[in-house]
Amino acid sequence: MERFSVLLVDDEEDFLRTIIKRLTKRGLDAQGVTRGEQALEVLAQTPKDVVVLDVKMPGMDGLEVLRKIKDGWPSTEVIMLTGHASIDAAVEGMARGAFDYLMKPADLEDLLYKLEDAYNKKKLHERSQSGNEG
Repeated sequence: MERFSVLLVDDEEDFLRTIIKRLTKRGLDAQGVTRGEQALEVLAQTPKDVVVLDVKMPGMDGLEVLRKIKDGWPSTEVIMLTGHASIDAAVEGMARGAFDYLMKPADLEDLLYKLEDAYNKKKLHERSQSGNEG
């Protein structure tokens, strides 16, 4: 797997630590934050290839964070994380530009597969953009 950067945004700190550790072992550049506002600060300093974003968080919810990510970093792909109760929000997120969604608890292999797909889509998008310039 090609190395790329992932930002995980989830208010469940144990889940966040575990997933970051497992993604890092797989060779990804993984970082995590617990609030949407923090995610936007991180992206402003160091844009990421893919963001894994929880739908339900205190403060700014996942859909609001998604909108701000797509406004500020349109080529960054976003995978929404959702529980059964908020599946409608994940579907709405896809309508608003999210790449895909995963149900919690997310299986690591499923997450890796979707991360790689999202990264490949980002690369294709960037290639087509650079081909349109000039």
